[in-house]
Amino acid sequence: MKVAHFITRLIIGGAQQNTLLTVEDQHRDFSDEVTLITGPAVGPEGSLIERAQAGGFDVRILPDLYRNISPLNDWKSYRRLLKILKEIQPDIIHTHSSKAGILGRAAAAKLNIPCVHTIHGAAFHVGQSRLAYKFYQRAEAWAAGRTTKFISVCDAMTDHYVNAGIAPREKFTTVYSGMEVEPFLNPPRPASEVRTELGLEPQHIVIGKVARLFHLKGHEYVIRAAGAVVEQNPNVRFLFIGDGILKEQFQQEIAARELTEYFVFAGLVPPERIPELIAAMDIVVHTSVWEGLARVLPQGLIAGKPVVSYDVDGAREVIIPGETGYLLPPESINELAVSLVELANDAELRTRLGTTGREKFTNQFRHQTMTKQIREIYEAILQ
Repeated sequence: MKVAHFITRLIIGGAQQNTLLTVEDQHRDFSDEVTLITGPAVGPEGSLIERAQAGGFDVRILPDLYRNISPLNDWKSYRRLLKILKEIQPDIIHTHSSKAGILGRAAAAKLNIPCVHTIHGAAFHVGQSRLAYKFYQRAEAWAAGRTTKFISVCDAMTDHYVNAGIAPREKFTTVYSGMEVEPFLNPPRPASEVRTELGLEPQHIVIGKVARLFHLKGHEYVIRAAGAVVEQNPNVRFLFIGDGILKEQFQQEIAARELTEYFVFAGLVPPERIPELIAAMDIVVHTSVWEGLARVLPQGLIAGKPVVSYDVDGAREVIIPGETGYLLPPESINELAVSLVELANDAELRTRLGTTGREKFTNQFRHQTMTKQIREIYEAILQ
């Protein structure tokens, strides 16, 4: 097949890793002729562009394509996209992320090319202003008429779009976001070695969160619950993996609560280090208030760790209360603290929940499974 993938930015993030793994699999395992089109990976989140450019497939950078809306730059990007698509003449276009999803589907319709769009996270969501929410909702409804098929990374995304009147349910298929599972099953380095490098001691119970230090990711709720947790178990330490614009604000709040000694900021790390860092944790916590299906949830479970998450979007599809972790009301503080204390104080419970999660979800989240399902969708469309 000749396939063009289009995504706004190739930063280090779940949607971007999903897209890159799909492209790599199609190129390597199916010998597809794949072109990956994206904008510059600017910002503190890191970049996957270097890895993409080393992959042996066609990578095109649109210099004017950025995350924020800019009518002039977006028009330039749209014109450049049209030019590239006319040049490569793909059988199918696969778009990812909000802006690339709108521009890409407009270009696909203009050139009469079938288009698949993956919903990694809803374009209209909690935390937006009413004006922004309505704008993106209407934009998605407009683009839906130019979409041959939607892929949702979880059933919750399909429900969200169907309930909002974007498109009928039969237009959606769920394909869980795949990943390289082997490093989570067999980490490249011993957990004790990684913990020592982070200044963590053997007696510490490590509660880890992997996410950009950014709005809606929910670090503030962990910080607010931390005092009650360490009061019950002084051996608890909180490990934040990631970087972002809110780092200084979080560190100041932690210091004001006199909790600095209980927090470790590991900063931005390459994706290949995430498995060893999760292996160094005892508990994975994810308190985002908006997410499609955060990759760290299945990653934590595949690594054999219990997961505590707010009940948002696709979290309930992997977090099964009493079996793989705790599912809590969004923005709750007391429930979060109680759950973390229970797990911190009970090693047997941590082992049982983590083992069940690993058994249930390892095969489901292999990236090879994801790519095979995506290609089956392409084949059905092209037939």
